[in-house]
Amino acid sequence: MHTLLAAATDTTPTFGPGLFIGYLVGYVIGALPLFGIFNKAGEAGWQAFVPIWNAIVLLKITGKPAWWIVLYLIPIVNIVITVIVLHALSTSFGHGAGFTAGLFFLSLIFLYILWLDGSTYRGAGAQAQPAGAYA
Repeated sequence: MHTLLAAATDTTPTFGPGLFIGYLVGYVIGALPLFGIFNKAGEAGWQAFVPIWNAIVLLKITGKPAWWIVLYLIPIVNIVITVIVLHALSTSFGHGAGFTAGLFFLSLIFLYILWLDGSTYRGAGAQAQPAGAYA
């Protein structure tokens, strides 16, 4: 006989190794483009897989101070900081505001594009490449 008490004490595992493996695969898919971007910028790629530290390295690549990591904890401010950092990342590889919008709204796709396209790291203070110009 199936009772409510029996259902409440059921020990069937709901989350198992499949959930962990799925999480791990998702994390790798998300960190992999950062690995490539860090390598392009002259940083060690393994840093992309370390939580929080990868954000600090991203700030370094974009020429922003490391203490800005604290600003990511403040609601609303974190959105503004994200746009600023993504624009600095975009321009440091020679892209403009349109690419920044892509990084903001379709982050994973545009991070892969940034990693796999032919752009090179121009430094933290670089300007966007003019439209139609090729380096």
